[in-house]
Amino acid sequence: MRPDASPTARALLALELVQGSPGITAERIAGKLGVSERAARRYVEILREAGLPIESERGPHGGYRIGRGLRLPPLMFSGSEALGLVMAVLDGHHDAGDPTDPVGSALGKLVRALPEQVAAQAEAVRRSAAPAPDRGAARPDPQTTTALVQARAQGRRVRFGYRPEAGADRIFEVDPWAVVVRHGRWYLLCFSHTSGARRAYRIDRIRDVVALDAAFSPPADLDPVATLEEHLSVGWEYQTEVLVDSPAEQLSRWLPRALGRVEPVDEASCRLVGTTSNPIWYAEQLAAIPRISRVVGGPELLGAVRALGERLVAAAPAG
Repeated sequence: MRPDASPTARALLALELVQGSPGITAERIAGKLGVSERAARRYVEILREAGLPIESERGPHGGYRIGRGLRLPPLMFSGSEALGLVMAVLDGHHDAGDPTDPVGSALGKLVRALPEQVAAQAEAVRRSAAPAPDRGAARPDPQTTTALVQARAQGRRVRFGYRPEAGADRIFEVDPWAVVVRHGRWYLLCFSHTSGARRAYRIDRIRDVVALDAAFSPPADLDPVATLEEHLSVGWEYQTEVLVDSPAEQLSRWLPRALGRVEPVDEASCRLVGTTSNPIWYAEQLAAIPRISRVVGGPELLGAVRALGERLVAAAPAG
């Protein structure tokens, strides 16, 4: 920093240092600013006087960090950080270019706050990128999602209305164990007191969330992603069973849990058991599994596997 830098410039750099290095000491701030420790503490006080929540802790591991307050401190990004955020938002939310969309509006504020040269790069990416929409994605209402996440954090049961794919709307009371995002869809993994069993509900179909007084604790050993994958592999109308010439432990490490449960047969082979609502899709997934010994059933899956094999053979040139 220039020796003749103004107090305002030094205070802003002190803010950037605290944001970038939580727990930074007055000694380190002083070294970065080229001032005394007393002056460094004064610049921190200037930030506090401006209403920014700068917290401090004493002791050998103490220092300054940004706390929680009513006002959001100015956020300082490098050019690569800002461009990375823009790209991440565009990749994960395909309405990010729409200024009327909440994400698009927030992204626009970020771009407008950037230095002109960096903003120009970010805006060019924002306007020229044409992400292919994820047709399987179903983004839920942010307020609904927030209510469920808050209830999970507070350990409170919730009641909500649910619109199934078919049939009339229903009311459920559940313990919200976790919110899981899987392939562009958001799920609430929970224990349903209405159904008396573990359930996974699409959050885009949930409405009117009400937090109740009843408390709960999720299972101590809960793995939300693995549990959701396992849950999605059962309860469908068509049974599946496949024998694989691979140890169960080896297959389980990379096989999507949504395909079913892996059971050992012996040290060198295992059985994949599950259900599906779409035998054709399931057969296509099986085609990626090496060393399949035999597709046992059910009959719908056997038919789909035969049809897929015939189609692939027909597509291969003769001779």
